[in-house]
Amino acid sequence: MKMAKSVEEYLNGNIWEEELRIIREVILKYDLEETVKWGMPAYLIEGKNIIGVCSFKKYFGIWFHQGVFLKDEAGVLINAQEGKTIGLRQWRFTDKREIKKKVLEAYVKEAIQNSLDGLEIHPKRTKKKLVVPDELKAELKTNKKFKAAYETLTHGRKREVCDYIGGAKREATRLNRVEKVVPLVLVGKTPNDKYKKK
Repeated sequence: MKMAKSVEEYLNGNIWEEELRIIREVILKYDLEETVKWGMPAYLIEGKNIIGVCSFKKYFGIWFHQGVFLKDEAGVLINAQEGKTIGLRQWRFTDKREIKKKVLEAYVKEAIQNSLDGLEIHPKRTKKKLVVPDELKAELKTNKKFKAAYETLTHGRKREVCDYIGGAKREATRLNRVEKVVPLVLVGKTPNDKYKKK
């Protein structure tokens, strides 16, 4: 499925179009900003993701970005990626008759109120330890200009440089890569920049 640029584009011709329009009608009763994120309808309040709507071949659904805080009195929410997803909960449907508007309204209201109350889980981000190859260490020791430029890079960009050099098996290749990296870093670039969109 291609990435939609508008909610109407997402809904028009969708295999679950009728069902998704029913869910949308319920959601739009509330003061939520309707937009598209990740190619699918998303509903926000004060810039925060509250609800997303999705459709796949075998089911359609609604996800609550901070669904972990919902009471789930109807027992309909699942964690689609157990062990990976912390806050997100999904409600899946396989038939239009499964959509209970009153229950859905209650979940939407609760999700909005939870957001307004500040209930939010933030993913824990851990920085990977930076492994600086010996060849790079030697260059950093002897080339002060290079070291100064390298130190201005973010942790992630430093890791790109280290991985690029350290990924070579042979010492000669690693030394060759150090030679290629120096002029790039001096102008604030890394080897992966050529693959990034401008």
